[in-house]
Amino acid sequence: MIFLGIAVGLSLVMVVIPFIVAANKPDKEKLSAYECGFESFGDARDKFDIRFYLVAILFIIFDLEIAFLFPWAVTLGKIGIFGFWSMMVFLFVLTVGFIYEWKKGGLEWE
Repeated sequence: MIFLGIAVGLSLVMVVIPFIVAANKPDKEKLSAYECGFESFGDARDKFDIRFYLVAILFIIFDLEIAFLFPWAVTLGKIGIFGFWSMMVFLFVLTVGFIYEWKKGGLEWE
């Protein structure tokens, strides 16, 4: 209970202090759109097209899998022929997945 009390107390302090200490002087520049370069339109809670999610997921999958190539390339001399062929199997599976995605139209926007 002591730890819970300390955690709740610290949380409240960390939330309240910025309101007391920070200067709140909004101006035109602070309130302008900065993320994408144009003013926002619509509600942020509107439904997105599923293609945005698909592209994001596909990027994460292939980007993270390609990231495995860097440590493999650095340690290629130490892992030997077994490590080489293991990566070749991995790259083959990655290529098959990419071709499957391409054939199914996962890369097409329209």
